Amino acid sequence: MEKVRIDKWLWAVRIFKTRSLATDECGKGHVMIGDIKVKASREVRVGETVKVRMAPIERHYLVKQLSDKRMSAQLAVGFVEDVTPPEQLALLNAAKAYGFEYRERGSGRPTKRDRRMLDKWKEEEC
Repeated sequence: MEKVRIDKWLWAVRIFKTRSLATDECGKGHVMIGDIKVKASREVRVGETVKVRMAPIERHYLVKQLSDKRMSAQLAVGFVEDVTPPEQLALLNAAKAYGFEYRERGSGRPTKRDRRMLDKWKEEEC
């Protein structure tokens, strides 16, 4: 196999949960090869670096092998290498520590009680 569609590869190596999600992210411009935003139909080759924007950072992946079939997480390690710069990972850790909050999709806005609890939790950490 010499080349595979980028959306299939991202799905196969478990960067995205579904292929349609990988296709959507390509369409939004969140996936780049080099510094060029790519469409889902762009073919990826071994040795290329794929950048995927996942809030609040941009992750970098090196293509080690190609596959268009989804595989287990243990096998996916041999097909992709995470080469995200350490400063991006530090930014991710800082965002987690200082206010980048995650809420389950569909849970709505926090109530007044939830907000007070979050504020109290943040004050305790500082």
